[in-house]
Amino acid sequence: MRKRKKSTMDDSKDSASKSVSETVNGSHQFTIKGYSLAKGMGPGKCIASDIFTVGGYDWAVYFYPDGKNPEDTAMYVSVFIALASEGTDVRALFELTLVDQSGKGKHKVHSHFDRALESGPYTLKYRGSMWGYKRFYRRTTLESSDYIKDDCLIMNCTVGVVRTRLEGPKQCSIHVGDEAFKAHKLILAARSPVFRAQFFGLVGDPNIDKVVVKDVEPSVFKAMLLFIYSDKFPDIQEITGSGSTCMSTNMVQHLLAAADLYNLDRLKVLCEAKLCEKLNADTVATTLALAEQHHCSQLKAVCLKFAATPANLGAVMQSEGFRHLEESCPSLLSELLKAFASVEECASMLSSKKRSGSSVYGIDLAAEVHVAEPVNPNDRRVRRR
Repeated sequence: MRKRKKSTMDDSKDSASKSVSETVNGSHQFTIKGYSLAKGMGPGKCIASDIFTVGGYDWAVYFYPDGKNPEDTAMYVSVFIALASEGTDVRALFELTLVDQSGKGKHKVHSHFDRALESGPYTLKYRGSMWGYKRFYRRTTLESSDYIKDDCLIMNCTVGVVRTRLEGPKQCSIHVGDEAFKAHKLILAARSPVFRAQFFGLVGDPNIDKVVVKDVEPSVFKAMLLFIYSDKFPDIQEITGSGSTCMSTNMVQHLLAAADLYNLDRLKVLCEAKLCEKLNADTVATTLALAEQHHCSQLKAVCLKFAATPANLGAVMQSEGFRHLEESCPSLLSELLKAFASVEECASMLSSKKRSGSSVYGIDLAAEVHVAEPVNPNDRRVRRR
């Protein structure tokens, strides 16, 4: 069984990653109705809220009407937030708010979120660990405030669980035939409108991590990726492992088709230029068909001119590529015939001009020439007899 090959476009020595610490926040509102009946429970006894979940952990609010510590002799109410699920070294920020029920908005807020903490977020070591205030509010002051209305007390609790994640370049696995390539989605999307639509378009999927490419050979796709990352025409000989001109031309032909498929206009232009340089009687017919199929007008014009030259046409018609041209693009045969006729006409006109030009020169020269009368050595004219 043939093993799947893996290639990557990030073989350079330079690399980068980013560690991002942020909080996953959630809030819970805890209402204590019948506050006066809760008093007298005794220090260390509490009223617990329902369990709520933030950042994958369970939490609860504990309200101590007579305080948490006996030594405070019920002078203060205590409020704590407790980790109610299994967890080790859970780091979090907290906020406790007593709601002003007068409508004036003068809430009493104890928050980690709006200030920098010298020692960082609070760490809860295990289940049952708590954060809060033993002396959250003096009870006599609380009972005469706007925080209690109709014997009801309302508290808002916000928990922000700290999460740290590592960000590296977002890659996806691209499967072409029996080979797999690793590439960065952002780079592919930046260079190719087709990839941009596939990853980030209206019907695209930015979370896709596997792409299957059809109708492109692995070696051709590798060459295309090399161009996408470097913006330079790839070394075709290195990719094919051959110095054959025919093989090189065939690779560039397929690369042009791939460039057209993925809207890589610059690569397409570079491929056209390379094919123009490598034209010969064996490859011009297939290149002409390719130019027609992928709307390469300049390449097409160069191919027609080369193939229509009388010195080349015979060999071109004997090539295998010409039979492919007849089958795939029969309309090009008439264009080739017109091009050939045009070349013949130009050659005929040129030949005619050369002949007529010589005659004119001859007449002119004859008109300028006159017969000189003979002279004797003594510089006297001799009369003809």
